[in-house]
Amino acid sequence: MQTLVECVPNFSEGRDKAKVDAIVEAMKLDGVYLLDREMDADHNRCVITIAGERQAVQEAAIRGVGKAAELIDLNRHQGAHPRLGAADVVPFIPIEGVSIEDCVAMARQAGEQIWKRYQIPVYFYEAAATSPERQNLENIRRGQFEGIRSEIATNPARRPDFGDPQLHSTAGACVVGARKFLVAYNIFLNTTDVSVAKKIAKAVRFSTGGLRFVKAAGFLVRGQAQVSMNLTDFEQTPMHRVFEMVRAEAARYGVTPSSSEIVGLVPKKALEQAAEWYLRVENFESSLILENRLTAVMGGKMAVGGIRAGVEPFIEQLAAPIAAPTRSRP
Repeated sequence: MQTLVECVPNFSEGRDKAKVDAIVEAMKLDGVYLLDREMDADHNRCVITIAGERQAVQEAAIRGVGKAAELIDLNRHQGAHPRLGAADVVPFIPIEGVSIEDCVAMARQAGEQIWKRYQIPVYFYEAAATSPERQNLENIRRGQFEGIRSEIATNPARRPDFGDPQLHSTAGACVVGARKFLVAYNIFLNTTDVSVAKKIAKAVRFSTGGLRFVKAAGFLVRGQAQVSMNLTDFEQTPMHRVFEMVRAEAARYGVTPSSSEIVGLVPKKALEQAAEWYLRVENFESSLILENRLTAVMGGKMAVGGIRAGVEPFIEQLAAPIAAPTRSRP
């Protein structure tokens, strides 16, 4: 069976394109596909999305961490986003033929190699965490590079899971984990008052009484207040529900959402959920979407009734070296 794993490493560089290019280049291996890259100057952070066969993806992620350590000095790094390492977070996500347990094993192996090759200490989070307190990334990263650097040798709670109890002098530490698919979703407000975004984030995030499976913080990005969120289970807490809660909270302060953005990739199902909710489509199901229906039919997954018999010959005619067929419309 084919194994397909996604990895979405976050690096503490969002302003120097040449450095990001070099990190991406270091991750190029046979069997690894670059799906997306995002840079944000305000956060001073980039997000790279790769996918492929598990061993190749694991090695690519390790090499990316090494290249980031060569190029990024956290002593000089300034940005809105919290960070502990030059390669800050490296999560492995199961896609096909791979379980979350397999991704935990990948995280542990990658963490060991990151320490052995580059002397960067490693913390494990989410499903790969070694203790309940370390499941949440926020708990590990609290205090960031500067704060943890002063505590790691004296506070047992700050000791890394792999490596010596001291941060790499310029690259800090790396947080490696295994998790389900995460949607990075940010909402901009029509105000420059970042305190409003922080208040809304507090109301929305689960840890302070908000929505389950939502992590949130407030930042000033591109001259606008931004509610920056990670949706760790979009099926149970969908994007439209999050947007509506942010809009309701914003109204309390006399502001409104002006736009939103998705960082990295998003599952099609997440957008289908939002479309169904906002359009109020009756009896909606994903098979009503043209592309979904074609994929199912062409893959032989809907050989019921007359659907497969009616569509497959038509597709075959389209591929034939004759004039294109036509079909009537009601």
